[in-house]
Amino acid sequence: MDDNELSDRMMDLLEDVSGDPAVRDHMDDDLFELGFLDSMAAIELLVGIEDEFGVSIAPTEVERSAMNTPAKIIAQVQKRL
Repeated sequence: MDDNELSDRMMDLLEDVSGDPAVRDHMDDDLFELGFLDSMAAIELLVGIEDEFGVSIAPTEVERSAMNTPAKIIAQVQKRL
């Protein structure tokens, strides 16, 4: 999977989890501060990442600040693929 495909699939997942297509406009913005994610949505996102990409990220494995923007989330998944 190339970087563009990973990014597109991740943004689809983030849109599904947040329920808001505007999440696509905030690649480097804190999704928690903007209200796109909360603690329940973050868990849903981690489950979705495992289902979609086969990558398991435990909630205790990374700090929230390491996965609070789409760009950081994509980077975390890329590291584990």
